[in-house]
Amino acid sequence: MADEHRANSAFKNRCINAALTLESCTSYSIERISLDESNENRKDNTLDVWLREGPWKPDTVISLSNLHSVRPWEPGLAPSFIDEIFLIHLPALPSPWPAEAVGRLDRADDLPELAWLRITGPLEVDAVASIVTVYQAQSDDAASTPLTAPAHSTTQAADNVRRD
Repeated sequence: MADEHRANSAFKNRCINAALTLESCTSYSIERISLDESNENRKDNTLDVWLREGPWKPDTVISLSNLHSVRPWEPGLAPSFIDEIFLIHLPALPSPWPAEAVGRLDRADDLPELAWLRITGPLEVDAVASIVTVYQAQSDDAASTPLTAPAHSTTQAADNVRRD
């Protein structure tokens, strides 16, 4: 994977960065899954997966849109622990796909670069999309820590007081 860090494709770089973020989520659980299939064109549909471990770790949300494939899962199983989580870049033609992705979708000249999300465990998520975003929030513990003013701000405030 070392050569992928020098990728010249912005989408490939986004996939690699998302995959690196998700590597730390194998101890997490799937808290919730939302699949919006309300759009007439299935590629306008979205899949959001919320991951959580506890108040000491940041919550993570994986958002996929412009879906090309979503394999069904059994609804109502969340929360469910994660055995493995992968986000794999699938390049456009003529570049080859990783062996495990071959046959996953029909490849055509107009098929763009894609991201393949696969989460295994009691609840399995398997989706391919052309837009992927991974959000990571502050942990509850970090967010509830009181802010302390930097030392220089008290001095600045004192300097800004007008003396008559």
